[in-house]
Amino acid sequence: MKKLVSLLTFAAMLTACQHGVRVTSPQWTSAEKTAEFPGAGYVVRNNVWGEGPGPQSIWADSPAQWGVHANHPDTTGVKAYPHAGREVHRRLSEVQQCTSRFAVTVPAAGSYNTAFDIWCEQHAYEIMLWVNWHGKMGPIARSWNAKGEPAVEVANVTVGGQTWDVYKGTNGANVVFTFMRTSPATTGAVDIRAVLGWIKAQGWFDRHEHGNVLLDEVQFGWEIAGSPGGLDFAVNDFVVDVQ
Repeated sequence: MKKLVSLLTFAAMLTACQHGVRVTSPQWTSAEKTAEFPGAGYVVRNNVWGEGPGPQSIWADSPAQWGVHANHPDTTGVKAYPHAGREVHRRLSEVQQCTSRFAVTVPAAGSYNTAFDIWCEQHAYEIMLWVNWHGKMGPIARSWNAKGEPAVEVANVTVGGQTWDVYKGTNGANVVFTFMRTSPATTGAVDIRAVLGWIKAQGWFDRHEHGNVLLDEVQFGWEIAGSPGGLDFAVNDFVVDVQ
């Protein structure tokens, strides 16, 4: 009987997570800005780092089941990038496969993007894959038009199993490539190896002689610029498969 009850309880928790509802007793919680929860080759990080943030608490049962409650003022600049990350530390030529799938529940208010943040060559390159976004969020670009809109580097390109508008720029510390999905989604899969191969083919890994960059880490979460009043974000599925 106890075993049956345990199975029913687990099923109820799994169903709740799949619908983006925080379980009542997660394995880990924290309100510390730099809190980390390691496990199974991943690290879940609260990662509150921007100027003028509000409170943000994080909970996790695993890298595939976690979320945050964030109450940041809707002012200029990203306040936090809570995420789960998997370190790779392999040259691109040594990576035969790097794919990921994701599923999230996001609020209908606030300013944020749901994005992969992929670091290469010891943070010389930052590749962001925006799968959805809301509010006052925009990519880093090399130029802007008269309306203040960022200039697209390559429009409507299909790579890695998704279709994107691609932007290229710098944040002053590293080169940033932003791939914005042409139709926002809360679930999906991405061939990250294919995306990196496409960037190499454009000659954009020009800080490395042959473009055979080191893949440092694959991260996934939310850049949150504003979530006044407190908003909930949840990851319902996330995995990175590297071979």
